[in-house]
Amino acid sequence: MTPAKKTYIFILLLAISLLPACAQKKMVKTEPVKADSSAFISNVAISVDLAGAVQRWVSSYGQYEAALRVNIKGRYFPIIELGIGQADNEDDVTNVRYKTSAPFGRIGIDFNLLKNKHDDYRLYVGARYGYTSFKYDIEAPPVTDPVWGGTATYQANDVKCYYHWMEAAAGIDVKIARPVRLGWSIRYRKRIAHDHNPVGTPWYVPGFGRGDSSHIAGTFNLIFEL
Repeated sequence: MTPAKKTYIFILLLAISLLPACAQKKMVKTEPVKADSSAFISNVAISVDLAGAVQRWVSSYGQYEAALRVNIKGRYFPIIELGIGQADNEDDVTNVRYKTSAPFGRIGIDFNLLKNKHDDYRLYVGARYGYTSFKYDIEAPPVTDPVWGGTATYQANDVKCYYHWMEAAAGIDVKIARPVRLGWSIRYRKRIAHDHNPVGTPWYVPGFGRGDSSHIAGTFNLIFEL
């Protein structure tokens, strides 16, 4: 038998010996990927912000706020936040008094970062767009004219103003006992548009906070998941 024939027979025998292994591989069934059985809208939640209410009780400004949140597949959470912001503050140094009370609103969405979306805990990142249109009063004590004598008062009532802003949010909530959850969030707020008036920048903006162009805020929420 020539070397070429020996090589041919060796390759043929090797191929025949591998046929059962190939057939066995074909018979092995791969496990199908399980489809997500969660309902498109898993639940709806109503919440109130306790931090803003406590701030209003203990200081000269704050807000009363509630939210409606929809749970989509345990992963996406569109949300609407509505409230009333109030301030009645008198500066200890200048004695300038600022007063306002007006509604505000925000709309946005949160995203659950946890891999197990059915966990009792949820870790969020999200964004909000906020808007308010409000009026405020400002009053300063009388000023004496050092040259001509007499006094002059500085007062402006019902000064109109509007604010647009964006928020970046991060937070967590946890189930306490069905249907009650507790959660908190940190917000970075950035003003994107507002009107200018001769009175100056408002001291407090409902829903936004102190009248700076940006700042950090937070919420502590009592949540009822229906």
